[in-house]
Amino acid sequence: MGEHRGDLLLKRVVAGLPPGEDPITHVASLPARPAGVAPWPSWTPPELVAAFGSCGVPAPWAHQAKAASLAHSGRHVVLATGTGSGKSLAYQLPVITALLSDRRATALYLSPTKALGADQLRAVQGLGLADLRAASYDGDTPMAERDWVRAHSRWVFTNPDMLHRGVLPSHARWAQFFRHLRYVVIDECHSYRGLFGSHVALLMRRLRRVAARYGSSPVFVLASATVSDPAVSASRLCGADCVAVTDDRSPRGARTVALWEPPLTELTGENGAPIRRSAGAEASRIMADLVIEGARTLAFVRSRRGAELAALGARRILSEVDPELEPRVAAYRAGYLPEERRELEAALATGELLGVASTNALELGVDIAGLDAVVVAGYPGTLASFWQQAGRAGRGGDGALVVFVARDDPLDTYLVHHPAAVLDRPVEATVTDPGNPYVLAPQLACAAAELPLTPACLPAFGPTAEAVLADLTRDGVLRKRPTGWYWTSPDRPHADVDIRGSGGEQIALVEADSGRMLGTVGAGSACATVHPGAVYLHQGVSFVVDELDLDACLAMVHQETPDWSTSPREDVDIVVLNVLSRADFPGGVTVCFGEVAVTSQVVGYLRRLPSGEVLDQIPLDLPPQTLHTRAVWYTLPEALLASAGVQPHRIPGALHAAEHAAIGLLPLFATCDRWDIGGVSTDWHPDTGHPTVFVHDGAPGGAGFAERGHTALTAWLSATHEAITSCECLLGCPSCVQSPKCGNGNEPLDKEAAVAVLHAVLTAIAGDALDA
Repeated sequence: MGEHRGDLLLKRVVAGLPPGEDPITHVASLPARPAGVAPWPSWTPPELVAAFGSCGVPAPWAHQAKAASLAHSGRHVVLATGTGSGKSLAYQLPVITALLSDRRATALYLSPTKALGADQLRAVQGLGLADLRAASYDGDTPMAERDWVRAHSRWVFTNPDMLHRGVLPSHARWAQFFRHLRYVVIDECHSYRGLFGSHVALLMRRLRRVAARYGSSPVFVLASATVSDPAVSASRLCGADCVAVTDDRSPRGARTVALWEPPLTELTGENGAPIRRSAGAEASRIMADLVIEGARTLAFVRSRRGAELAALGARRILSEVDPELEPRVAAYRAGYLPEERRELEAALATGELLGVASTNALELGVDIAGLDAVVVAGYPGTLASFWQQAGRAGRGGDGALVVFVARDDPLDTYLVHHPAAVLDRPVEATVTDPGNPYVLAPQLACAAAELPLTPACLPAFGPTAEAVLADLTRDGVLRKRPTGWYWTSPDRPHADVDIRGSGGEQIALVEADSGRMLGTVGAGSACATVHPGAVYLHQGVSFVVDELDLDACLAMVHQETPDWSTSPREDVDIVVLNVLSRADFPGGVTVCFGEVAVTSQVVGYLRRLPSGEVLDQIPLDLPPQTLHTRAVWYTLPEALLASAGVQPHRIPGALHAAEHAAIGLLPLFATCDRWDIGGVSTDWHPDTGHPTVFVHDGAPGGAGFAERGHTALTAWLSATHEAITSCECLLGCPSCVQSPKCGNGNEPLDKEAAVAVLHAVLTAIAGDALDA
């Protein structure tokens, strides 16, 4: 098989490297896949066939026709296929058929992001079928248009947030819509995981309950990236049995996938550890080379700040090579104002932009056709997300390039040196826990405020619903009467329930001089990201935070470009509340899973030069925050540590390093990334009486990630042990035991002793079925 576009692009990128530099650890060629076409189902209206034909769709692919026919027959269905496989047509076909056949019928479309919803609405409107009256109803919809949508729209495009806060609380105003609701489409349903997914699962039960109140029983059609057990995940999400369609028959161009480890620099960080070039800097360089070659390129970067810096870096390189190309690169991320997002999406669609550095805001479904290359700068947390991002390259059957650039991080380093873990491992199942009382209680309160809860509707909310209702009744939130449970307050609870679990209201960032609103950050991360003195980037412009008012949900900033960056310092304490599972092993090792309370407080921040040198540490006076969640932890006695060669003065650094590495590798076994979880290690914990390492969920009540780690403990700690021992550094570096989110500045860390700790734990638990 000859070279294709992806092979040539990779050669050109490598040709621009300095002499002797070879960052590529592995290259794989993924073959092209031919299309499998099916005839239009016999029930498809002729005008719909004509409309699709005018948009360049002469016939559906086989998986589209199969999923559409299942939905048309009344089956709840999930289509779990790759990016660019035409999942949109699979739900458009039955939904539009119903809307054309019954002039009173209605449908609801839900997406996890506004960008995706807007893109899918444009696609439906592009069919030219005016009687569908498809319309958007989200936070960007002007107030004047919302009344029209409620009264006249037959296909409403919204998101779970608006359904939760704006539609279900006012369901009486939507009575006509709910009375004739035929379909509910849940797009990119694999993104509903953890705490957010658990909230959305209960939101779907509230939706079905309200629809039943008006006499309708809609069919659910779900679209997902390739995931493990899609039927099980989709059924748990929507609360109804779903059948899965997974055989992808769409054409796929050949793709070249390159794994890329940035080279070491001459700089050193903590403990003299060598520093690699950042994944963002490498992405900038690769994207600039690809833009010079005329290749339309999308670089996925893990953070908002990272996306800004990657775009800036590429523009800087292009300004020196071809200034006319500089304005054809931009950043795209959440937190931008709606009009900024729309402008960038339009520039992407027209090809005005050649290179875009984005957070995962562009991972989900937005139709960006004709991309030649995708750069994934840092593992996105799950294989499902990785392949979703990689699938943006080569749409339409053309050859393309995918470059996975590793961050200086234990998991990324492990993956670029273990290609099978990326290329051959099956994707994960989504993790949700609708029974989490921190999720179920507020959702039941919202449900009762919408319609009184009755014993007959409780099974849909799970086996713990009645116990949670008893607590709500005892606390005076609900009132129990012979006919059920009733909401007692004149104010509805919906505005106080944060379904995304970001920790409360958004914090608005406002420029002090002009009063201009720049964007928002979640309240849960505000103390760490927009504390007084923090450096904050917005659209390539640097700002410094003057004041953070948590009560007013406001951060005041001024424009400044200092020579340093900032990183928070944090004190963390953990208390065991309830041990749900305990296992004892030889040598005194114990492994537990249970409920904990984690109290954290940002107490200061470091100012660092670009070299990594710390200028100073500045104290802060911010309130502590307490999180009740779930954790997995292991303990081992000092005698066992001593026999493993870990002396008492080395125990704190050993456990701290083992904790960091374990957090870094947990995403191999749970659908999370390291920012979804946290950890605490201590040489003596009052609740366990021994040296202890905790890894906990970062969400109230837990999100299922620590539990998944507990289930796969042996495999998880074995991968952690291998990641540390195979790292070439001497004292510990970001590729093995240093963490980018450590609140203690990565001190103390003892790499050698961490290996001994993990070996001792694995030796003790070997042969047991914890990972069954």
